[in-house]
Amino acid sequence: MQDMTTADTAAGVSKDEDTESVRSDTNTGDYDGGMQAWLTVLGSCLVYFSVFGVIQSFGFFQEYYQNSYLASTPASVIAFIGTLQITVMNLLAAPAGSIFDCYGLVFPYIFSGIGCSVALVALSFCQPGVIWQPFLIQGVLIGIAIAFGAQAAIVVAAQHFPRHRALAMAIVAAAGSTGGVCFPIIFTQLMPRVGFAWSLRAVAVVIVLCYTMAFFLSTRKYGPRPLTKIWTLLDFRGFRDRRYSVLTFGAFIAMLGQFVPYYYIGKYRPLHLNCSYSTAANPDAPAKQYLLPIMNAASIIGRLLGGLAADELGPLNVVYPMTILSGLQCLGMWLVTSNIRVLVAFVSLYGFCSGVFIAVLPAIVAQISPEENLGGRIGALYSVLSIAQLVGTPIGGALITSNTVYGYDGLIIFGVSCGPEDFKLCADVVKGTTLLVGGVVLFVDRLLYSRDLLVRF
Repeated sequence: MQDMTTADTAAGVSKDEDTESVRSDTNTGDYDGGMQAWLTVLGSCLVYFSVFGVIQSFGFFQEYYQNSYLASTPASVIAFIGTLQITVMNLLAAPAGSIFDCYGLVFPYIFSGIGCSVALVALSFCQPGVIWQPFLIQGVLIGIAIAFGAQAAIVVAAQHFPRHRALAMAIVAAAGSTGGVCFPIIFTQLMPRVGFAWSLRAVAVVIVLCYTMAFFLSTRKYGPRPLTKIWTLLDFRGFRDRRYSVLTFGAFIAMLGQFVPYYYIGKYRPLHLNCSYSTAANPDAPAKQYLLPIMNAASIIGRLLGGLAADELGPLNVVYPMTILSGLQCLGMWLVTSNIRVLVAFVSLYGFCSGVFIAVLPAIVAQISPEENLGGRIGALYSVLSIAQLVGTPIGGALITSNTVYGYDGLIIFGVSCGPEDFKLCADVVKGTTLLVGGVVLFVDRLLYSRDLLVRF
């Protein structure tokens, strides 16, 4: 204990400021909880499969709303429904995680499962052309419901795996990506047969079944503790630890550009352009329609292999080089050419690296947080990152579609002078730079643990 305290103090972590974090570092043993632990991971996978299956199906909803359900509503307004859903989920991550810390799985899983399925059924009764109903139900209510399920699922899996924690969390994250692949297919196949309303109701039944199995499979490792004061639901005490604060800052910068390729390299068409990027760059290439699926598939592989590597090398030792590499790929591949072969290579590599970032990031928080506060600390991180997720992609779109790019301070800092023909160049520079800068900040955070880069952290 004395050696750990001395090392942390030398790294800039005050003993009296964050004794909780120091204690959590020493409590990480090598015993993983056997069959019950893996059953809990399976339950968490079912929840993540449902949660992110709904979230990542919004492309289906966007197309359907634009073509028939909300045909008179601008596409940009419809897109905000999906953005609002993700933002609400992440904004509520801190209280949702703290509720799990205090009361366990029962309330989060019951509330999330029932809330999400009932909201989908309610959405099936919405009136065509009435925009406020999907905004309220899909954007707000579903966002609230999935926040509680997602936080509880990732944290309860992490509790059982002190030694292979990153791998367990990565498996759960990969299940979310699998749901993002399966649910759009379910919607697409059901809709011609039973219609939009009954497709939603059928998916609601799937969600109820997944949550029910997860409820009986999952076991919390630590007992509940009382909630003494209501404001303790917002557990931001982790920011007293410099490592946690620098990690959040670096992840925030990187998150600004993290999902831009997922939105803009595929079929998504910015508001003021006549076609998507892939169509404009390679109109006759059959492979253009597969760019986004390839990126998503590579992301699943990155999540799994990233978690495996993080347990051996340390989560931060894996995340910061992958984040820097993502920025270099944007600047060195997507920026310089639109050749379809290079783009296929880019989406494969970028999907892999971004998958590592997404899956392993919460494992970094877990290694410096007390076990009993793990839900609140991971949730507080994502509550902050929700702001970056909310503004990052719209900023990237504005750089492509707007004539007001001279007003962005970032472009002045980078010394880029843009005319209308250079919007893609500006977007790539900003996006690639945010990833590079975020990766460098994460490297600084790594140095706060130890200046010996060969040590596992």
